[in-house]
Amino acid sequence: MSGIAVGWNTPHPEKVETMFSKIAHRGPYLSGTRRVGNAVMAQNYVRADTAGAAPDAEVPFSDGKDGLALCYDGQIGNWRELAARYDVEDGPFREERLVLTLYRRYGEAMLDKLDDAIFCLVITDGSQLLAARDLLGIKTLFYAEAQGALYLATELKSIITVSSEVYEFPAGQAMGADGRFRTFTALPNIPPTQSIEDIDAICGNVRRIIQKSFEAHFDFSSPTGALLSGGMDSSVISLLAAEAVRANGGGGSLRTYAIGVGESSDILNARIMAEFIGSDHQELYIGIEEIIEALPEVIYYLEHFDPSLVRSSVANFLISQKARAEGIEVLLSGEGGDEVFCGYDYLKRFSPEKMFPKQMQCLGYLHSNAALRLDRMNYSHSIRVVTPLISSELLQYALTIPPEFKIRTAGEEKIEKWIFRKAYENLLPEVIIWRYKQEFSQGSGSADALLNIFEEKVSDDTLQEARAAYSNIRSKEEAYYFNIFKDHFGAGKAAETVGQWPLL
Repeated sequence: MSGIAVGWNTPHPEKVETMFSKIAHRGPYLSGTRRVGNAVMAQNYVRADTAGAAPDAEVPFSDGKDGLALCYDGQIGNWRELAARYDVEDGPFREERLVLTLYRRYGEAMLDKLDDAIFCLVITDGSQLLAARDLLGIKTLFYAEAQGALYLATELKSIITVSSEVYEFPAGQAMGADGRFRTFTALPNIPPTQSIEDIDAICGNVRRIIQKSFEAHFDFSSPTGALLSGGMDSSVISLLAAEAVRANGGGGSLRTYAIGVGESSDILNARIMAEFIGSDHQELYIGIEEIIEALPEVIYYLEHFDPSLVRSSVANFLISQKARAEGIEVLLSGEGGDEVFCGYDYLKRFSPEKMFPKQMQCLGYLHSNAALRLDRMNYSHSIRVVTPLISSELLQYALTIPPEFKIRTAGEEKIEKWIFRKAYENLLPEVIIWRYKQEFSQGSGSADALLNIFEEKVSDDTLQEARAAYSNIRSKEEAYYFNIFKDHFGAGKAAETVGQWPLL
């Protein structure tokens, strides 16, 4: 949604300005710095996130009451319900106004009200402070201390200008003026009571909740497109978006975007889906040379070196770049479906009894791995990304669905995300519904393209040098990415913020 840089406890204003300059790509439309007592706050916005605010509006946001100011990056899925309950009007900075309203009424306990939101935020009146990050860590935040002051920023490249001793702000935690962390929300340790509804009822509820989440996040105020890989997640979101565009009138059609190395499976299946929904479909073909050439820029913006994440991020970076060049300001994504409905292939190895802890483990990796692609590759091109499948209501409901409905045994096969597929069985083409799950990098072809090249490109000595700098390097491919990362961010605490997926 935006970029944040904050200094607290007698910070150096020039340090905050330097931090802020590193994340200018996150908000070329609105940008500003505000001194609030013991804090220096800076915030920027892309145009699609300002909800009609004037281009000269003052940010970071303050409503002029009791000196409170807010730096906020987020999306509140149940904004309408909360706004009606707490008498907050629609219009510019509507989410910011709601957050301050809740803070005045509940203090730090207001975070409990944001249980259907992704966010990071900093609130201060100059003497008190509240910083917090959402349950899954979908919105990113880092912190560091320097000369007695605390600094917080949205991206690693920003916070690293203050100190090399940098840390990821923990997901689901809050920090006050005392600098101490407090957990305000956490993933459950035990599974909730399983639903006893029949399959048709479960499918109906899944569709209803997704539709509700989609409507809460989608509007026509900015040029909007959809990332379409031809997989279940992106196909469902593109279907809903195409229907919404038609219902809105005006004679237009949804613009969809697919990317692949040649005629990849993503390209072919996205084409089928695009024809089915009647979208204005754009395809981008890339080669290995373009992938290799893009890697330094991708890793700089991604701030990561995990192979599976980097591979998929290259494709996302390049297709977002194309969309932005064509005037798109908002992209719809199907991100989150695999985590909610157990879509990863490796989960098939486990019995239904072990599914819940493995799903929690998967969700726990989001904050420092998969969620970064979603945020960084789109905001590097100043594009807002909207993810209706990342919904607290949907996740809470999905956790009650029996595990054997998520990964379904059919003969000798196991079908991942079975209940999600079943919910849309009569609404999507059969080839899309029952398509085998592939990671974005596999479906787009970037994984195959990169699979062997680094065995030749990276020497054994280079691999050992990388491992000497950071012992968790697992392959030559990862060593290549790590060396690019190290050039930008170093190999110390910055590398420790990188969440490495257990499977290469």
